[in-house]
Amino acid sequence: MFIWNGKKLAFNFLDADMMKKFSDAGKEMWKKLGEYEEKNAEDGKIKAIGTDLTIPEGAQVIDASGCWVTPGLIDCHTHICNFNEPGTLPGMYDGNEMSGPIQAQVRAMDAVYPDDYAIVPVREAGFTTIYSTPGSGYVIGGTGISLKLLGHTPQEMAIKGCEQMKFAFGENPKRNYGNRKQMPMTRMGIAAILRETLYNAKIYSDALLAAKDDPSKAPKPDFKLDALVPVVRGQMRCRIHAHRSDDILTAISIAEEYNLDYVIEHCTEGFKIKDVLNEKHVKRVVGPHLTAPSELEIHNRTIDNPGMLSKEEIITLCLTAYTGSQTSVLPMTIGFFIRRGLSFEDAIKGVTINAAKVLQLDDRIGSLEAGKDADIAVFDGNPFDSMSLCRLVMIDGEIYKNTL
Repeated sequence: MFIWNGKKLAFNFLDADMMKKFSDAGKEMWKKLGEYEEKNAEDGKIKAIGTDLTIPEGAQVIDASGCWVTPGLIDCHTHICNFNEPGTLPGMYDGNEMSGPIQAQVRAMDAVYPDDYAIVPVREAGFTTIYSTPGSGYVIGGTGISLKLLGHTPQEMAIKGCEQMKFAFGENPKRNYGNRKQMPMTRMGIAAILRETLYNAKIYSDALLAAKDDPSKAPKPDFKLDALVPVVRGQMRCRIHAHRSDDILTAISIAEEYNLDYVIEHCTEGFKIKDVLNEKHVKRVVGPHLTAPSELEIHNRTIDNPGMLSKEEIITLCLTAYTGSQTSVLPMTIGFFIRRGLSFEDAIKGVTINAAKVLQLDDRIGSLEAGKDADIAVFDGNPFDSMSLCRLVMIDGEIYKNTL
């Protein structure tokens, strides 16, 4: 039963065939055969969860018998709200500030468009939180932002305090600046620019610390380096775009040189170096898989990759392309991964609790637990079955879709 904004709600649901385990603590995700699982939410939070709670008098009861109830789904790598759809129209493409290869100071938050076409189909597919990241057209692309798929302004949608910095390796920065005959024209150039910038940011950071005791040592203000100070201090996570195995290894090497907190994005050829990724406990976000292989660096893409990479450590599945509405078919895509070796448990974690961990929001979202945000999705069958539909979506205790 949920209670929010003075309302009460009880869910009655069953899963006729399966008992599934969910979350690191091994909590039961799926309940069976007609029991009331009661969840009590106040101010958009889950207050209690269980099968033996008393349903308050006057509670609104939603009969979800036969349905699967999950935490609101999370796609932790999209361009929703800054690569707005339709992206072919002038003025809709705000994801890449390609005026220079280092743009650490730009923020996806400043380009969030709450009326992006992609929001509605993605939300109606069961997604309640997405991460909107700058593009990969430069070496350092600025910070992304986690967004709840509700609200009429960027400020209402944003989950602040967990911004993450975008780095990019591979063909995109090479192409964008190589065509202009400026650095970086090669993978060597990308690595060199990134190392040099992080080196300068470390010096700048050290000078700021020294200036606390002696203001005369304060460095000349530098907006770009200032944005990288939390990165080199290990206070801000880096999201590193890398498809090819050599780019992934270079990214890891540089991240280790500067003791960065990082996640590898896409990880298309990760299956080639899975022993290295597992040994180093590398967090990775995998995808996309249903888009055309538009670049040479993804020609080795395989839908076996998630299953091979999920055997150890964290795997977080994502579907990302120029158009964010493709996230709406991510559950169906994951169904293909399951057929090719990905376990159901790793699949559901990949769009719930593991995605929340990558976003550093697992204290708020990603599982059904007391105290967490009341973000809920209800499906009329296995969420990863192409024949299943999302029937109810709740975000922060507010119902945005209900066709039960």
